[in-house]
Amino acid sequence: MAKLILLAVVFYILYSLVKKQKAVPPPAMREEEMVRCAHCGIHLPRSECILSGGEIFCSDEHRRLHRK
Repeated sequence: MAKLILLAVVFYILYSLVKKQKAVPPPAMREEEMVRCAHCGIHLPRSECILSGGEIFCSDEHRRLHRK
C-alpha cells in the first residue's frame, strides 16, 4: 500500500513539473522601428541599417552608389 501511495506522489510531482514547463509563455518579441533606405527605398529594422551623412542605407553598396 505504501508503494502505491509513493508511486502516486511521484507521478503527481512529475505531472506538475511538466505542466508548469508548458505553461511558461515564450518571450515577447521586441518591436523595433523600421527605417527606409535612401537609395532603394526598402524598409528594414533600425538595428540593421547603415547610417552615413545623416542618411540611412540598407547596405554599404547602396551607401556608395548613393554618393555617386
